[in-house]
Amino acid sequence: MVAAAQSPAPKPSRTQLRVGRLVKAHGLKGALKLELYTDDPDGRFRPGATFTLQVPTSSPWHGKPLTVREFKWMNSHPVAFFEGVDDRNAAEELVRAILWVDEDATSTPAEEDAWYDHQLVGLDVVRDGEVIGRVARVDHFPAQDLLIVEAGEREILVPFVKAIVPQVDIEAGRVVVTPPPGLFEDLPGSADEPEPGVTAGDGEGADRED
Repeated sequence: MVAAAQSPAPKPSRTQLRVGRLVKAHGLKGALKLELYTDDPDGRFRPGATFTLQVPTSSPWHGKPLTVREFKWMNSHPVAFFEGVDDRNAAEELVRAILWVDEDATSTPAEEDAWYDHQLVGLDVVRDGEVIGRVARVDHFPAQDLLIVEAGEREILVPFVKAIVPQVDIEAGRVVVTPPPGLFEDLPGSADEPEPGVTAGDGEGADRED
């Protein structure tokens, strides 16, 4: 089954951070179960918190904000009620929506192992002590984020997980990768010919998965 195409991740003048995804309607009163991309769910989803939605352009919620009415834990699962979502039918319209919050572009995400896209773009990609490329952009998907690495004439999709990207050093301007065999093989360039870095731009937030 092919999911409906979603609108691009929002790109306002302020940096935005992805904090959650609505995965399933819960009960008959409009509650929704959450997949969390934050280490501070009780703070992020406090009553009155408002999110920008990433939903298909055909969704009745496209272009509308979503405000938390209540957040609770039910059988260890995070569940939220939102303003204007009063029954199961309304909740079903929001399933698979991704939630974003505005952040100061000069700040650092409060969550551990989380960075804004503009902090990652342009970093050198280092394997075994040698520069093999640079981060061109970050793509966000429900399951995980991907670092898109320019290496020679190729773009390599690198899962942003700790097993493959064990170190992110913003101050040093690099990420260290330990990719599985074949991911970076047969590149047009070589470790002896590192690709130059570029100036970072603004973007969203990326969370490295364990």
